[in-house]
Amino acid sequence: MVSVTIDGIKVEVPEGSTIYEAAKKAGIHIPIFCYHPEIKEKIGACRICLVEVEGMKDYVPSCSTPVKDGMVVRTNTKELREIRKFVLTLILGTHKQTCPSCVRNQNCDLLELCYQYNMPEELPFPVRHHNRPMDTSSYAIVREPDKCILCGRCESVCNIIQHVSAIERSNRGTNVEIAPPFGLSLSDSPCVGCGQCIMVCPVGAIYEKDSTEEVWNAIYDPDKVVIVQTAPAVRVAIGEEFGLEPGSIVTGKMVTALKLLGFDYVFDTQFGADLTIMEEASELKERIENGGPFPLLTSCCPAWVKFVEEFHHDMIENFSSAMSPQQMVGAMTKTYFAKKMNIDPKKIVVVSVMPCTAKKAEIERPELTTNGMKNVDYVITTREVARMFRQANISLPDLPESEFDNPLGESTGAAAIFGVTGGVMEAALRSAYEFLTGKELTEVEFKQVRGFEKIRIAEIEIDGEKVKVAVANTLGAADELLKKIKEGDERFKDIVALEVMACPGGCLGGGGQPIPTTEEIRLKRAQAIYEEDKEAKLKKSHENPAIKQLYDEFLEKPLSEIAHKLLHTHYQRKEKYKIKI
Repeated sequence: MVSVTIDGIKVEVPEGSTIYEAAKKAGIHIPIFCYHPEIKEKIGACRICLVEVEGMKDYVPSCSTPVKDGMVVRTNTKELREIRKFVLTLILGTHKQTCPSCVRNQNCDLLELCYQYNMPEELPFPVRHHNRPMDTSSYAIVREPDKCILCGRCESVCNIIQHVSAIERSNRGTNVEIAPPFGLSLSDSPCVGCGQCIMVCPVGAIYEKDSTEEVWNAIYDPDKVVIVQTAPAVRVAIGEEFGLEPGSIVTGKMVTALKLLGFDYVFDTQFGADLTIMEEASELKERIENGGPFPLLTSCCPAWVKFVEEFHHDMIENFSSAMSPQQMVGAMTKTYFAKKMNIDPKKIVVVSVMPCTAKKAEIERPELTTNGMKNVDYVITTREVARMFRQANISLPDLPESEFDNPLGESTGAAAIFGVTGGVMEAALRSAYEFLTGKELTEVEFKQVRGFEKIRIAEIEIDGEKVKVAVANTLGAADELLKKIKEGDERFKDIVALEVMACPGGCLGGGGQPIPTTEEIRLKRAQAIYEEDKEAKLKKSHENPAIKQLYDEFLEKPLSEIAHKLLHTHYQRKEKYKIKI
């Protein structure tokens, strides 16, 4: 530990800490743009965080300067205030200011600092925009270059955390920009649509492609039966958009709000999660009995699926062929439910509320269709549905609670934990254990696969046999793990199943969730998800009575011919760059 004095406040921090981290411990907030605490890359480029250190000739960036014992720091001198105002002036000189219509209007780091430093309405020099075109080529993400302040956070998270490298810093001088390599659009780049770039962007330079108007139009169309489904991670996060504490469980209030919006039926994606486990756990049982291929890769996360298709082609056959829960709910809505209710499937519009931006791209995959129709028609994120609630003058915290509609509204605790990293693996193990042994599993919590570590390996005893499984948290962790498996690393041999969620913490940290989403917030959301599982009457997917009824009335049994036709898919190699370079 070293002792530091910041603005007259003495604090002790671990050796190697930055001045910014020490100031935070002292309760002093130094403004930052290029630095992000979870990326931990020390860039020090934006200069908004400059501080004065006694004995040093020049001002230093607090985000990248390590503390030394006895250091005396000042963060709020007259000169520093003038420097920060000057830096803000330079940023505003090239930043496209469309604040009233910007999706980050109420949640913008730049706007907040401009307010704090009492910036003038007019700049002392002409505003210079590059007039670079917006990139709307991706199904998931919109990039607006003229709003970019060149902080580099998006580049860091894409390269360091996700190992995708879909965007990078290019050109020099006043022409520098952060964009896909080789002048490509996002759709032609390796982008997997995870949206983690959105989560770290301090302004509105990159954001989800909005589908709310299309959903409103469907709701208002009297000839359409509009059905919405909601993912597990949404219900523990959307309350934050309305001032509630992170991890607040607002499931019943959310269902009421969706019905008030005008949806005809509100289904639960957790029903699809239970259905996914029925098929995926049956696949795992089949592979264990037949000797592989191992490891079985989970296929619920579309960003992970695309990552393997682009970066690890040789592992494609390892994927579970089971579709994601949202796709299964969509397929069952337009077949089983339509038949049961005597509704023309062509009149049904399925909308998914997801914590994920990659789900927007998933629904456009041509193989995810039933009888020539997309399984899911529109995906809106947690942030988008919150905007819809506000447009409809709905105050979520004040609403009474409602139940999901049946028959696709019933779920188990195993389905609830899909929203947190390790949850899919744990849910699969609960059912696979009983499928393999024919014995009742009494201890249903597999805590070995829980936690936020990047890579987790666990040995599970099933009927006297040790079964090794793994969980990877983020695409970067998955990339490292797959490379170790291919290299024959002894620590990672004999893994029979691997769960990967692209986003930190799993879906609860998805690219469509409320901003900010910090490590602390993820932990609170995870606690809420595990609490839902704890309170659930049924904790295993195969115990869900609605799932049993579905198989009895329609699907026959897991992995049946009709189940394969409606609930399974295939994957194929994709080039990282979609055009020749």
